[in-house]
Amino acid sequence: MSYFSEWSKKIEDSSDQQAFEAYVARYYELEQGAYKEILSSYPDKVWQMTAAQMAAELHFEGDMEIFVGFLDGIQSSLKHELDLDAVQDDTPVELDIDYDKLLYNMHDAGAKWLFGLEEWNHVFDAQQQEAVALKFRKDHIAVSTKIGRNDPCPCGSGKKYKNCCGKAQ
Repeated sequence: MSYFSEWSKKIEDSSDQQAFEAYVARYYELEQGAYKEILSSYPDKVWQMTAAQMAAELHFEGDMEIFVGFLDGIQSSLKHELDLDAVQDDTPVELDIDYDKLLYNMHDAGAKWLFGLEEWNHVFDAQQQEAVALKFRKDHIAVSTKIGRNDPCPCGSGKKYKNCCGKAQ
């Protein structure tokens, strides 16, 4: 069974709620530590090595399926996709990260414990971080084309919708 299959099986099995919550808590702890390491080493470190070496560098020793789960989470922020089913200890892994997209995706996931990391200051200044957050908020504004009762009628009569075309409904 591949590490990715093990990860998928464990993250989808919540039959033992206490064990599941402990597993997820362990994942979040390791994930946060990995991002701190990656962000604090920006731009000096190239993240290209075998999966086992990278897992050790990012403190996932003994938790390879969780490391592959981490790779699954960062996958959408990489410039080159990884074949997660094929990842074994000796598989070459390169994290060619699009940092704008990574920060955006962290906002999208609602992961304040990640997008709020102090280590982002190694990558972007406060203004750039706020620009990404603003873009996320703008992209997720709810827009409604529904005409309100007190809005001007779209027929152009100048009356309120409720006293014109909306009256018939």
